[in-house]
Order: sequence, then C-alpha cells, then structure tokens
Amino acid sequence: MLDKNGIAKRIAKEVKNGMYVNLGIGIPTLVANYIPKNINVVLQSENGILNMGPFPFEGEEDADLINAGKQTVTLLPGAAIFDSALSFGMIRAQKVDLTILGGMEVSENGDIANWKIPGKLVKGMGGAMDLVASAKNIIVAMQHVNKAGESKLLPACTLPLTGKKCVKRIVTELAVVDILPQGGFKLIERAPGVSVDQIKRATTGKLIIEGEIPEMVID
Repeated sequence: MLDKNGIAKRIAKEVKNGMYVNLGIGIPTLVANYIPKNINVVLQSENGILNMGPFPFEGEEDADLINAGKQTVTLLPGAAIFDSALSFGMIRAQKVDLTILGGMEVSENGDIANWKIPGKLVKGMGGAMDLVASAKNIIVAMQHVNKAGESKLLPACTLPLTGKKCVKRIVTELAVVDILPQGGFKLIERAPGVSVDQIKRATTGKLIIEGEIPEMVID
C-alpha cells in the first residue's frame, strides 16, 4: 500500500506541462514536492497565490507565505499574490486546468463529499464547492477505507455533498480508479504489492475490472 507521499507521487504524474493546477488541503498539498523539474506548471492556491512552489526547508519558512491549508510555502520566480476575490474569479472562470482535492467519500457516479462530518465543528466549506463546480478536471487523493476499515468508494455518498458528478479520477493507497460516464469505478492501476482482490474487498461501490490490471509506476 502507498503512504500519503506515495499517493502524491502518483498524482504528480497526472500533471502535464503548461497546466494551471489547484492543490487542495491534505494529501494534495504534497503533490507540489513531486512535480518533475522538467514540467512547467503554475500552482494556484485559492487564498491568493499563483506560481506557488514546494514546501520550504526547515528554518527557511516565511510565516506570511501560506497556502489555503495555512501551511508555509515557497514562491517560484514570477509568482503573484492577490486577494481571494480575484482568486475565485479565476476558478469560476475555469482558468484552472486541474484540481486535486482530498475526499471523505466518492460515489460511483462521481459525487464527492469532502467538507463536513455531521455533528463535528468545521470552520467553513472553504473553496471546494467552487472548485468542483468550475474545474475542467478533478482528481481526488484519498484513503480507500476509513479508520474503521469501511470503504470510502461508495454506491452513494452518505455525508453532505460538495459536488455532483464531478470527479474524474481517484488515487488511493490501493489503486487508481476512473469514474465512468455511465457510473462505476473502473480499476486502472493497483498499488505495488496490492492484489485486485484486496481492492475488491475495499470497494463498496460498483468496481469494473477489465483485463490485467498493471501496477502503478511511482518513481
């Protein structure tokens, strides 16, 4: 199985040259550390940064430079800082090519729940609802099962929805799966050392398996 950094490394392979990419809170923020140096992308943070860089080394943090998750970040040459109103104008105008989000649950028709657990206090929904409504392509970085061992890839989400029919691809510690237009999780790759049977047991929603499923290439 992959750890959080392994999930981020695999997702970094989805980032293509010239893209504008928004990284959500949690595992997605780690993706910035694994984008190949020969790939030229612009990372956007909804709190108002364009051309965000990887996390700083210890001792080099600047408390004034933070991402949407309040983590200190770096700026690459040519970076711009602006207010959140302009940032969400970019998002709503579909200027972002790829959005990478965390998820609590994803349904087999591409619904996502990632902002609230009933009965637990949250500070707000953040920018996720705007992002899922506007992004051209959405990849979810998440654990395949919750702490109780229950699947997070479901026939239908049980938590409050962030967006409907918006997720294209999911990368977990076990697998890469795509959401088919007609519904269902299509298994694309399995994590190194993980069997198809393990993925089947961890997936409550409809899992579609066609032919031999290759292992992910991480490095």
